[in-house]
Amino acid sequence: MKGSVAKLSPPDGFGTRLRSLRKQKNLSQTELAELVGLHFTNISRYERGIAQPTVETLRRLAEILGVSSDYLMDGSVEQAAKARFEDRELLRQFKEVDQLSEEKKAFVKRVIDALLVKEKLRDLAG
Repeated sequence: MKGSVAKLSPPDGFGTRLRSLRKQKNLSQTELAELVGLHFTNISRYERGIAQPTVETLRRLAEILGVSSDYLMDGSVEQAAKARFEDRELLRQFKEVDQLSEEKKAFVKRVIDALLVKEKLRDLAG
């Protein structure tokens, strides 16, 4: 077909994971692009599945988004969590939290955020 662009990743592939992770971090395409050192159109093209990043760009994206490069390219949510969690008990607890209502998950996130902020403040003061 003239004028059409072939998709390089399936609907639930790299582009979808990239978009989801970017939104979870509350980043716009422009903000993510700036962090990676790209133009926002590159992020848009990745998310739409019409381009793939270089290995170095993939590494930077994964680092900024807090996941492994393997997960970003072809992993499941469970694989991403396992790749980053060495504490299996904590992973088990997060799996259980994931089954809670959205309201209860939001509460757990607020508690975790409060703890992390407290630790960062302690580190700054210490």
